[in-house]
Amino acid sequence: MSEPIYNLAFDFGASSGRMILSKFQDGKIELEELHRFYNEPVWVGNVFYWDTFRMYHELKTGLKKAAARKIPIQSMGIDTWGVDYCLLDKEGNVIGNPIHYRDDRTEHSIEEVGKIVPLEELYGTTGIQFMNFNTLFQLHADMQMRPDIYEKADKILLMPDMFGYFLTGKKYNEYTELSTGQVLDAKNRVLDVELLKKVGIRPELFCEMVAPGTIIGDLCEQVVDETGISGVKMIAVGSHDTASAVAGTPFEDRNAAFLSCGTWSLLGMELDEPILTKESYEYNYTNEGGVEGKIRYLKNINGLWVMQNLRRNWCEFEGEVSFPDIIAAAKAAKRQDFHINPNDPRFNAPYNMMKEVIGYCEDHGQGTPEGLGEIAMAIYNGLTYEYKKTIEDLELLTGKIISCINMVGGGIQDQLLCELTAKQTGKKVVAGPTEGSVLGNVVMQLKALGYISSLEEGRAIVKNSFEQKVHMPQ
Repeated sequence: MSEPIYNLAFDFGASSGRMILSKFQDGKIELEELHRFYNEPVWVGNVFYWDTFRMYHELKTGLKKAAARKIPIQSMGIDTWGVDYCLLDKEGNVIGNPIHYRDDRTEHSIEEVGKIVPLEELYGTTGIQFMNFNTLFQLHADMQMRPDIYEKADKILLMPDMFGYFLTGKKYNEYTELSTGQVLDAKNRVLDVELLKKVGIRPELFCEMVAPGTIIGDLCEQVVDETGISGVKMIAVGSHDTASAVAGTPFEDRNAAFLSCGTWSLLGMELDEPILTKESYEYNYTNEGGVEGKIRYLKNINGLWVMQNLRRNWCEFEGEVSFPDIIAAAKAAKRQDFHINPNDPRFNAPYNMMKEVIGYCEDHGQGTPEGLGEIAMAIYNGLTYEYKKTIEDLELLTGKIISCINMVGGGIQDQLLCELTAKQTGKKVVAGPTEGSVLGNVVMQLKALGYISSLEEGRAIVKNSFEQKVHMPQ
């Protein structure tokens, strides 16, 4: 039996964060959750902020728990959601707390930037789906909303870069994370300097861009003293959580689609080159960076955020329910035909998701959903219809017939969602592993340290280590 290799994966989702300990030994990976916490954004006045320093406190709490295990942990990697950022002044201090991508300050940003750079031209270089919270649009909004802060800014760090900076003192921008923000030339994989200048954004705000698998360096002395952990290398993994999720997906074949299912549903295919055609622009598909030079060609769908907030509001106003309770209620619902469009702006950040789902159904002539089950079915039907439509679009835009859907992430624990996805899309669904982002994070650490030679080897190890469940279309 070989000596075990220990690594830490810190995975920030839009609703929770986890510190996971990975043990790699004899061709298999085992995962153990060391620390979990809620990631709850905060309204301050009319602005929706991330609770940034609380998240960093939780990260260090996870490191303390890891140190207490007294095992030789070799490295750590951090992945988070995309597009959001913090600004640093010339002394390296954070100025202006990072704002949540669901804040409405960017409501008109696409239209405003489109007056400066025609949107088709913008898509032709960046290849990114137009969503008003993309980094490009947030920076444009910051110039109007927080001009003093923006003028004092010296560097921009996206969220995983920021946590890496807090831990190591090193400033960098990781490629997959930066690729989500509509600031890169998708084909050449470099910062689109001319675009930034046209929009009035200083290109020098950005740091050196590093590739997934880059060893950043040691944790700084203060962090070592505070947490008690030492000898751990920080590695820039696929720092966007979907990049890590795709890296950790053991695809059935090259024509399989991926569905990373969490707060957001990211549905697409892994390609070698971006698709920047007029048709892709019209269908509003995104070309985000993947590990090992791959492109994640996908559609962002407002995913389990809607269901998560339904549960939260139901617990607040009606009584405590669990996700299994919601699934059972949906299966027993008298009417099964309610449906919403999960991408409707009304579901972006409402105070009461229950009212918005009911209101949507009423406004669209469907009648009034009654009870938890009918509200939940409206969400299930809305999500899976979007999956069906997206699969059809992908086949048209890529010219490929999708063989199956590899579904990863926390959403696969919802068996009803998996079953309805197979039924609605007419495709075989291979569900698993649940911890796709964590496993992709770990795979890139192992590759950076020289324990595995390629992404394909890493995916084979993942498939050998974790169970997958097949759902056939009925």
